[in-house]
Amino acid sequence: MKLKTTSLVLALSLFVAVANAQTNAPEGYTKATVTLANGTLQPGFIKDNIKKSASVIFTDESGSNKKVYEGSDINGITIDAISFICINGDFFKTICTGKLCFLQKASNASGKASYNGTEAVFNNGTEGKIGDYFVYADKKLKLINKKTVESFISNDLTGCSTAIEKAKTINGDISKLQEAVDIYNSYSVK
Repeated sequence: MKLKTTSLVLALSLFVAVANAQTNAPEGYTKATVTLANGTLQPGFIKDNIKKSASVIFTDESGSNKKVYEGSDINGITIDAISFICINGDFFKTICTGKLCFLQKASNASGKASYNGTEAVFNNGTEGKIGDYFVYADKKLKLINKKTVESFISNDLTGCSTAIEKAKTINGDISKLQEAVDIYNSYSVK
């Protein structure tokens, strides 16, 4: 009887240890879901190197498979409910989505080498610097800054006077354009 109890306790503790290992992130990693280029979602854990090298180190939920994903290898990633989309090798934080996606640049992949076999191919990345805001629509990425904001308001928000009025009240704070883009997206859905 004592042997049965000991075996049961040992089996239960082993089960708890395995279950705990699968739910707790390894040290230095955060729970995340990677969207591969083919649209497949892979849950697991990542070590965030987005700003540093436009990449993440991914490990599956079991912790057994490790892989480095460059921004050019994947469509996006979700880290602690924060979504990032990858365009031309760069990671962009998704601020709002819809007909217009309002994004903030989170990496700089320009000049980064990737390999086609043994041949190095250098990535041009995207314009702008980390922290800049962009609008992404119809597979086109537009940098929004003090020089381009008026053009954005008059060309991209056309047909929605409420969004245009809101955009004109930002007083140079490009991050506040999110409110106007949200209004435009809700208007364009109707």
